[in-house]
Amino acid sequence: MKNLVYLFLIGISCIINAQNAVCKCCTENHQAFDFWLGEWTVFKLDGSLAGANTIEKIQNNCVLRENWKSAKGNYTGTSSNFYNTQTGKWEQIWIDNQGGSLHLKGNRVGDQMILKSDTLKGKDGMPFFHQITWTKSPNGTVRQYWETFKDKDTLVAFDGLYKKSE
Repeated sequence: MKNLVYLFLIGISCIINAQNAVCKCCTENHQAFDFWLGEWTVFKLDGSLAGANTIEKIQNNCVLRENWKSAKGNYTGTSSNFYNTQTGKWEQIWIDNQGGSLHLKGNRVGDQMILKSDTLKGKDGMPFFHQITWTKSPNGTVRQYWETFKDKDTLVAFDGLYKKSE
């Protein structure tokens, strides 16, 4: 009888632990940027090598961590990307080895993740903002298109094609 009670208590304990171990970041919203996961070789539009990027899930699937290295190796950066359940938006916080940082917010629309910065002020005092769009292609590549909007002008800061590394 004691063995039966003991087995019953172990079974109940396993059920309770399994319920507590539910992945809190395995929702559809948390997986919206998963198309960017992987080891990538990144090319500029002219076909030249831009660099390499590794995108991986960390923190129990709650964060996509990016590790960028330019083709010449002199420019590196890391971003943390996460779905903010309080705001219902995706966020990216980028920090690079040149002292630069960028904070973007947005959401996935169709096959695109569109994130933009708050309005900032340039050295000339004029307002501007950044918008980066990642587009998932049917062939498995991802296009990253970074625009800076200032006044009525749009500057393309980066236009790259991500291909899975072999």
